Amino acid sequence: MTLKVACYGVRKNEVPFFHQLNKYHFKLKLIEELLTHENIETAKGMNAVLLRANCTADRINIEKFYEYGVKYIFTRTVGYNHIDLQAAANFGMYVARVPSYSPNAIAELALSLALSLLRHTAYTTAKTANGDFTVDPFMFSKEVRNCKVGIIGTGRIGLTEAKLFKGLGATVLGYDIFQSDEAKKLVTFMEMEDLLKQSDIVSLHIPYFPGKNDKMVNDAFLSKMKDGAILINTARGELQDNRAILKALKTNKLEAFATDVFAHEKDIFNHKFNGTKKLDPTVQALIDLYPRVLVTPHIGSNTDEALRNMIETSFDNFYDVLTKGSTINAIPLPEKIIK
Repeated sequence: MTLKVACYGVRKNEVPFFHQLNKYHFKLKLIEELLTHENIETAKGMNAVLLRANCTADRINIEKFYEYGVKYIFTRTVGYNHIDLQAAANFGMYVARVPSYSPNAIAELALSLALSLLRHTAYTTAKTANGDFTVDPFMFSKEVRNCKVGIIGTGRIGLTEAKLFKGLGATVLGYDIFQSDEAKKLVTFMEMEDLLKQSDIVSLHIPYFPGKNDKMVNDAFLSKMKDGAILINTARGELQDNRAILKALKTNKLEAFATDVFAHEKDIFNHKFNGTKKLDPTVQALIDLYPRVLVTPHIGSNTDEALRNMIETSFDNFYDVLTKGSTINAIPLPEKIIK
């Protein structure tokens, strides 16, 4: 049997990668749009689907998958909170993910955003783009080698960012419940409060645990940060309290803020906002503080290496399930509930 896979959220620049890496000769249906309730019929005739973040794999769509004969719901992402696992169990689906991909992709974006804010390059280039080549006091900056950079979460991505900053001469501080031996060679570990107090740049690289660290970057967190520091979040939008960050920026407690993520981001990213379609007021207020606030639409993994990792692992997951009956990257499902 030739596996028929509907792949959702495939950007135009990604199409050649899907074809080049299709070593198992699956029959691919590449769909640019993310999976929604409105385009669920695109899964008709498929055996499997390959999702990305912000696809809608809720009970409604999973029931449709079952009706269409889809057996495999795979995601090419680390996170899988866009998939209703209970519904998947109830309808007998097999679910798998990509547990990791190039850590450099996200680490490099975090570094780029931090340096852009530190050196005020977005501000300066916006001025010159409008024909203003004067130098003003806001363009004055520290050199990164004279900064302390606090990395919260020193796993693969955080450690990669630490290496990048270390290579630029910065002093790198770290906070993590698990302090690996490799990280200890590069990072000076300390308690969170001490890290916040000393760091000129704070970068988040921790997972989101619902009900445990929601909006951990709140008023209390920000009050402990060094005055005039820069905050970077390329981890999860649920970690940040947008209202608290907005207030910290307006009072100049924070010098600048950059994020690649927002909570409920499927309502924000991949949309164009105009006079009739409005952003959440707090999100809009943050964006209005550009160039002190830089926002990217969840592009941390949007690199050649990360994309290749995602596709190859996803195709291997499908192949392993077809030939061995399972994959090491399967997502454990809850017990089936029969009503």
